[in-house]
Amino acid sequence: MESEEIKRRIERLRAEIELNDRLYYVEAKPAIGDADYDAMYNELLALEKAHPEFYDPASPTQRVSGEPLGSFAQVRHDPPMQSLDKTHSKGELVAFDDFIRKTVEGFTYLVEPKIDGVSMSLRYENRRLVRAATRGNGIVGDDVTQNVRTIKSVPLSLPADAPDTLEVRGEVYMTRDGFAELNARLEESGGEPFANPRNACAGSLKLLDPKVVAKRPLDIVVYNSGGVGCDSFARHSEMIAAFKRWGFPVAPWAKSCKTIDEVFAAIDELGGRRHSFRFEIDGAVVKIDERRFYGVLGATAHGPRWARAFKYAPERAETVVESITVQIGRTGILTPVAELRPVELAGSVISRATLHNADQVARQDIRIGDHVWLVKAGDVIPAIDSSIKERRDGTERVFEMPTTCPVCGGGVVRLEGEVAVRCVNPACPAQLQRRLEHFASRNALDIKALGGRIADVLVERGLVRDPLDLFTLDWDVLAGLDVGEEGVPRKFGKNAKNMRDAVEAARGLPLERWLFAVGIPNVGVTVAKDIAAEHERFSDLAGSPVLREVVENDARKGRKRKILKIKVEAARAVLAFFASPYGAGFAARMKELGIDPKRAEAEAVRTDGPLAGAGCVLTGTLSRPRTEYAKMIELAGGIVQGAVTSRTKYLIAGANVGATKTEKARALGTEVIDEARLLELLGSSAKPPPDAPAPSAGTAAPVQGELF
Repeated sequence: MESEEIKRRIERLRAEIELNDRLYYVEAKPAIGDADYDAMYNELLALEKAHPEFYDPASPTQRVSGEPLGSFAQVRHDPPMQSLDKTHSKGELVAFDDFIRKTVEGFTYLVEPKIDGVSMSLRYENRRLVRAATRGNGIVGDDVTQNVRTIKSVPLSLPADAPDTLEVRGEVYMTRDGFAELNARLEESGGEPFANPRNACAGSLKLLDPKVVAKRPLDIVVYNSGGVGCDSFARHSEMIAAFKRWGFPVAPWAKSCKTIDEVFAAIDELGGRRHSFRFEIDGAVVKIDERRFYGVLGATAHGPRWARAFKYAPERAETVVESITVQIGRTGILTPVAELRPVELAGSVISRATLHNADQVARQDIRIGDHVWLVKAGDVIPAIDSSIKERRDGTERVFEMPTTCPVCGGGVVRLEGEVAVRCVNPACPAQLQRRLEHFASRNALDIKALGGRIADVLVERGLVRDPLDLFTLDWDVLAGLDVGEEGVPRKFGKNAKNMRDAVEAARGLPLERWLFAVGIPNVGVTVAKDIAAEHERFSDLAGSPVLREVVENDARKGRKRKILKIKVEAARAVLAFFASPYGAGFAARMKELGIDPKRAEAEAVRTDGPLAGAGCVLTGTLSRPRTEYAKMIELAGGIVQGAVTSRTKYLIAGANVGATKTEKARALGTEVIDEARLLELLGSSAKPPPDAPAPSAGTAAPVQGELF
């Protein structure tokens, strides 16, 4: 392609990706599948790498870029980022309403959710994001631009109808589901969990490496102007509508109110909805909608007089810690769990709450027998907020972490730099049950018939003492096994055959799946793929020179050869596993069983093939299965897409195709072809066999459902 054509292609790809980022992350209305998005992104990445003269910091490929920071620069806010005066009762809101009505008239209120996150200012110049800064003390904050650029709902550039220079302000938050997953990962690796989503969000934004921040589930809601670019709006609600039009995420709920009674009703309605949002809210914001009154009403040193934050009473319940038990995870971590007197909170009855680790118990001074306040962290995870010390009568007992594993009686250790205490016995039944579940999970060996209950039964009955025992099970015995609960008998029966078939199929799964299945700390799905890509087979992992080089490079801070994406923590963990007695025994057992999983080899794709780089969409009724055509296209260098986009070269149309799809294709410059033309492009080797029925205008071929 000529230089100008390449530039136009890059610009078009950037626009397509930005549009789809907005549809997916902001509007929750994805228009294309992951494979199509990845293909566009990878093409853009390749073009930008080959043509650095077209570098643009606002490109979607630049969300994670640059080296880790040494520290954050300081940013001065003009005007200052104020906070809101808070009220905790409707009586205080009545006083606020009286003040407003004595000063101005002819106004309406707007009630919006008060998001519990980290306040953020975003500045755009020439419609491009140039700075993101935390509120700090309101006058000076931290420049966290590189970190905020990783949040995919933050637009890096604005459409033509947005002001050239614009500053908006909002709240960065961590999603509730993401918070729960992050804490689970931290605890599994022996790290300290976050107390709530806000702390997790603030901690993430303080990280100096944007690549790490990019893995945190952060999002943003924009709710105000930063003093430049928004003077033309008469109403706050109009400004929010414009923000949404320009691609900013805005609050999913707001209510316009004429009277203070309507405000109270809106606050109550919002309170009833508070658990349905992706983010935590701790109150409602009540503000004047008409912006012409802002100057009249003015502001204090703390915040504007035209708005108030109404804080909901914290949802908590009093209960009693009846005992503290210790739970063992699959990596051997001992986790203290408070066994509670059952109590209803936020719509569910709670009887247990994790105490995370011994340090947390000591820090909060939680004792057996204590009356405690129970909350839900992120409205998701039951957590003890604090003990009610004034309720103590002297019978409470201080909890002590066991010095041996409460399940197997084996030794426990606390590794340097970790808060977790671990059982070091790999044959511990509690560990084995959880490891067995992990071994059979979907991203591991995908043994669907082996769920939590079956794992427990297999371990309890002594049928499995190690996950590899699955490959030597007596399936007739398993079929007759009683797996019922609470005295209700239930034979495993036909499930035994399904499980046997899945276990046998697991022998042929690729190295990355097996490496993940083993359950080595710090080795998740993605890390397992990265390590597997550098090794031929499972037996190469023990003492791997590649993994040793990763560790040695880190020790001497060398950069002689960056080994793909392998992380030093993962490399150390894999080497340590195979060097341990259990790991060595596991490897020896694999050899005995004749199982040595290989690296998954990618299909050879012709980069010089007749369809090299061509996006192809299959539609309508075809004479062959779509999977067959898709494989032929990919082997010829083509890219099979799920929908027509700007990068689609061919729409392969069978019978019964609507005019709308073909018209859209032609409007985008996509060539519409039939099966015969596709086979011509693929070459003679792709022609159908002589006995294959030829489709005709008057006879519809057998219907093949949409697969792509």
